[in-house]
Parts: sequence; C-alpha cells; structure tokens
Amino acid sequence: MTGRLMLLDTASLYFRAYFGVPDSVKAPDGTPVNAVRGLLEFIDRLVKDHHPEHLVACMDADWRPHWRVELIPSYKAHRVAEERAAGPDEEEVPDTLSPQVPVIEEVLDAIGIARVGVADYEADDVIGTFTARAKGSVDIVTGDRDLYQLVDDARGVRVLYPLKGVGTLQLTDEALLREKYGVDGRGYADLALLRGDPSDGLPGVPGVGEKTAAKLLAEFGDLAGIMAAVDDRPSCGTSSTSLGGSCAALPPSAAA
Repeated sequence: MTGRLMLLDTASLYFRAYFGVPDSVKAPDGTPVNAVRGLLEFIDRLVKDHHPEHLVACMDADWRPHWRVELIPSYKAHRVAEERAAGPDEEEVPDTLSPQVPVIEEVLDAIGIARVGVADYEADDVIGTFTARAKGSVDIVTGDRDLYQLVDDARGVRVLYPLKGVGTLQLTDEALLREKYGVDGRGYADLALLRGDPSDGLPGVPGVGEKTAAKLLAEFGDLAGIMAAVDDRPSCGTSSTSLGGSCAALPPSAAA
C-alpha cells in the first residue's frame, strides 16, 4: 500500500465521541446516537484536513486477548464486566454506548470505509501490522499513548492524538516526543514498560515513574543498557545521574 495511509483506532475514538457529544443527540425513534454522530463528524474532519489516500477503521476483535492475560493477569482486569469461558470477556461499557457499536459498524460499511479486525487481537495490533507493512507515510489516529512507540519521522509515521474529546488534535512526531518525554518513538516503548500503565492494569518497575524512566533512558540508552547497569552495580553506583542516582531507583529485583 503506497500513498498516505490513515489508521483509526476506532474504539478509542468512539469512546471519546460518546463522552464528547451530548446524549441528547438521538435517532428519530429516541435511540441515543451521540457516539455515531461524533465519530462520523470526526472522520469527516480528518479526511478534509489530512487528505489520506487510504483509510482503515481498525477494530478490537478481542479487547482483552486471553494470551495477553496469561502473560499479565492484571491486564485490563478492572474493566471486565463479565468473564466468559468461551470468547472475549465482556467489557464494562456505558449502557447507551453498547447499542451504538453495531450501528457504527453498519454505517462504516455503508459509506465504504474498510473495517479490519483479527480474531484474538486488538486494534493496536492491527495498527502496528499495517504501519510496519506500509510503503508510504502513516497517520495513526488514537487516544491511546501506547501507539507513540510507532512514531518514526524517517518513515513518515505520526500519531494524531485527540486532546479534548475529538475536537483538537496533537500532531505527535519525534520532536514532540523528545520534548515531552525525552525519547523517540522506539524509546517510548521502553519508557512505557518502565513506567507501567495503571489504566490498562500494566505494572511498571516499582519506584520508577515517567520522569525517572526518562532519566534512565537518557543515561543508558535503552532497556538493554539499563539492565546491563543493574548487573554491573559498581559502575552503576558511579553514574552521573545516580537518582539520587538513576541506578538507585532500580533494585536488584528489577532484573527479574
């Protein structure tokens, strides 16, 4: 696929649309359609402002894949409404949003926007795969900062991140990541791993927050460099950052 590709993190966007558009917006039969209306207006604005040559609505075929839960049992556990033995667990979703999701899917199909979801995977995985395989530039539209790790100026990959509802977009490139987090796109994955993400139930290294993670990465380059410093305590102790020294923030247990 060549030409500018725009990838929508669809669930992230319709959640924001739901909370950004009043629930007084209803269909003639009284059914709330605020998420439908908000999402479609946002897509219309995206297309007019950014002129993508290809547009894909990436879907969560499974919002909490079992294989991820096996790796990290706490993953999104706080958002489970009902566990199911077969198929995806039921996510805790506002009562008036759930009926709008099938409508959103039908409308996207009707207006010819491709919807792509893969069994046992999330929209993030679909977005990552499309981005890796794209031959041209890529705009990723998402309210999930995890996808910052895909930002790559050399390949023309950037994230359009909604700041308020879906009305204001932050154009996220490597310059912005370095300004805000002290890392580039590749480094953001290591920063997120060290920091953790309570919103997804992902633990980080105890005692290491976002600022400490950025300091560690600035000093040691990447996660492998940090782990090497943990294993080499004498040189770590003479570190210039010393967190007091940044190494002091990494207990021996961090190596596990």
